[in-house]
Amino acid sequence: MRDPADRTDPAGSRTVGRPVAPRPPRPDAPTAPVVGRAGSRPVRDGRVGRSAAADEDGHEPDDEAAPQEAEERAPTLLEQMGGVTGVVSSAVPVIVFVIVQAIAHALVASIVAAVVAAVAVAGWRLVRGEKLQPAFSGLFGVAVCAFIAWRTGQAKGFFLLGIWTSLLYGGVFLISVLARWPLVGTLWHLVNGDGQGWRRSPRLRRGYDLATLAWVVVFGARFVVQHWLYDSAYADTWLGWVRLAMGVPLAVLAAAVTVWAIRRATEEAKAEREAADAEGTDAAAA
Repeated sequence: MRDPADRTDPAGSRTVGRPVAPRPPRPDAPTAPVVGRAGSRPVRDGRVGRSAAADEDGHEPDDEAAPQEAEERAPTLLEQMGGVTGVVSSAVPVIVFVIVQAIAHALVASIVAAVVAAVAVAGWRLVRGEKLQPAFSGLFGVAVCAFIAWRTGQAKGFFLLGIWTSLLYGGVFLISVLARWPLVGTLWHLVNGDGQGWRRSPRLRRGYDLATLAWVVVFGARFVVQHWLYDSAYADTWLGWVRLAMGVPLAVLAAAVTVWAIRRATEEAKAEREAADAEGTDAAAA
């Protein structure tokens, strides 16, 4: 018996089997020819998909004019310290310790308040999604200072670590200048990955020498003044307040001198290099 599903074409040829319905096109298959520059996405449902770099209005940026923001940039020293907020927030536990000690005159209460303030700063940075390394470093430093104060049984012991740390930092910065490797320039170009070729420019080296010496003065002044107060009868009254006054304000002043010295040295070195290139061009033309 002939299968009713069998079909015969006009030429008489016989096609065996039931007719198969055409397969629907895939959703992701292009329904129109892809027209545009190389790298554009396929057409879907008659609409050209926007690239990942397109803005909210659907405008494609020019590849040649696109900024190179995707490239990784080495963080600056200030960014590694948590930015301006990180530097300022690092002084909060010290401020709390000084205020509680001035009001309550209780060593244990001052230590507990300073530690709680350091933990609160770390939690605040965690909630804001900021870097935690500066907060944890500050918490560790406060814990060490609190331990020293507790062991000595005196509130002024809380500032002992900072006093000797200032002497250490000042000595290292001074030695770097004497060794003709000013630490400000070395750290700046190391963090930014620029290499140490700046040492071949006398003007740049003098600028970094001046910037490094500014920090030597700050660290030296902190050690001399605070060490004298630590051994004097005014330690319990003035040492904490002097520590605050010589903390962030002097650091901001030294940073301002650093920026001024580096910019001036960079401009002078650039002018010197341009003058040398101009002389070389004139000599070649002659």
